Amino acid sequence: MAESQLKNIGDAITRVLPDLPDQLVKSVEDTLKTTDDLKYITENDLLPVLKPIQARRLVAAWTQNISGTSTPKSVHSSPVVVFPSAPSISSSPASSTSTSSSGICTPLTLNCLERFEIPWQRLPEELIQNLERQKRPSARQRREMVRIVVSEIMKNCKNPTKHNIREIAKRMVARYPKSLQDVIDGDVIGPGYHSLSKQLQARVENVKRPDTPKVIKRKAASHYDDTDEIPAEQRASVQDTYGCISWEPKHLPLSETVESQLEKKEEMKMLKNNYSTDVVKELVKCTYYTQRKDINKGESIQKLCQEWPFLFNEVGMPAHFQELTGVNLMGNFLDNVDKKGARLLKFLRYVDAQKSKRVLNALLKLQTERGQSSGCSQEVIEMLLLLLAHFDEKEDLLFHCVETTSLAEDVQMEKVPPTPFIIVCGSSCFAAETFMLSINKKIVNDHITTFTSAICLMFGSYYCFNIHYPVELRSTLEFLQRCFFSINPERGTKVESKKKKMFSVNPRVLTLISDIADHEWI
Repeated sequence: MAESQLKNIGDAITRVLPDLPDQLVKSVEDTLKTTDDLKYITENDLLPVLKPIQARRLVAAWTQNISGTSTPKSVHSSPVVVFPSAPSISSSPASSTSTSSSGICTPLTLNCLERFEIPWQRLPEELIQNLERQKRPSARQRREMVRIVVSEIMKNCKNPTKHNIREIAKRMVARYPKSLQDVIDGDVIGPGYHSLSKQLQARVENVKRPDTPKVIKRKAASHYDDTDEIPAEQRASVQDTYGCISWEPKHLPLSETVESQLEKKEEMKMLKNNYSTDVVKELVKCTYYTQRKDINKGESIQKLCQEWPFLFNEVGMPAHFQELTGVNLMGNFLDNVDKKGARLLKFLRYVDAQKSKRVLNALLKLQTERGQSSGCSQEVIEMLLLLLAHFDEKEDLLFHCVETTSLAEDVQMEKVPPTPFIIVCGSSCFAAETFMLSINKKIVNDHITTFTSAICLMFGSYYCFNIHYPVELRSTLEFLQRCFFSINPERGTKVESKKKKMFSVNPRVLTLISDIADHEWI
């Protein structure tokens, strides 16, 4: 056989099966004499050297190339799946992927998008320039990119699964991370490709909607849905351990015994107002094993207050939180406020307030309350109030104002929610000089001197004491979690919900992150 003939046959094989080992390519070549033999080949001819699905793909692609849309003239000894959208032999590897005659991925072709090639060459020149220069595309350019990519996806597979879409989004972001990744000032949100995956999936569903019967869509969704569905009996433990690196240590530190743990515990109980911060941090760290045992076996908040009083103040909780999550509770928050707070406030004040009446009303109210006061805590208050307005979540589920001179025993707890809650001693968050922290309707710290500390203790309580985010505050808390406390798991959720489907990253949080990025966050 002439060398050029051999090369043509080898190319014809590798274009359809690019990952086929060289020895198998050679075996298929030996089965054929010339490229003219392609029109006579059957699956059975290839089965001695190829797997059935590989043989099917080769025959389908070659038959389509030779006879167009007409029925193949050769008689096959076994059924052949013919794909109307199958590529010609000269096509690129991207378009060599095959789908069934209905365009839906059947069990034989579930990997119909496995070798899908992203159509970068079809994207507008302006968009490509932005991607290559590591600039973020505008919202218009991003939508155009999504339309083009989904159009190409649907040519290859009429019913792509969410897994297919996620893998394509992952590859797109991997190629242009500076332009497409979900980031805030360099901090990657979740795996970094959730928002692009969400946009691609929404476009796929819009394209499918006119053609796909509802019963088929429901069936497909139930079979291939890759959202984080967690059985009810497992959901609580998954939420408890979410974001944690040492939720329940298995062994005492080598330097510790049960007796030494009890001694340190009693030592902390004896400490009052006159104590060294470093000493308390070390004691909390040394007794972390026993603290987690008490918390995880379900001791009441009242009992924990009595046994571990430092767990609820600005020294002990951050030390416990650091061991639990690997995150510096107050340090991370303050650093991220410095890095991101001004930009977030600028977006909420000047962009979001123009689009949302809720945000505008909140902005006007807090400007009146704030007056001329300034400082870090004032910025944090404004940021939190505007975030609550943006997500349409209620302030009274997070904090409540009482008289400036109120003591812990004066506070009416009937309307206080059981979740971590801030009691503001003053007419507003801006005017208050003291704050209290309530957990499970019990005041656990009645003298917090800054709103920033109150927010950190409130948030840290969800993790330290295995408390789930209430549905009514899920977006605000997750935004704070990911963007300001730097707890960024790729999977799972901290939200308490009876729904079976729970997203790894809250879609509303992703949307806000994308909107901020579109207004030159980075």
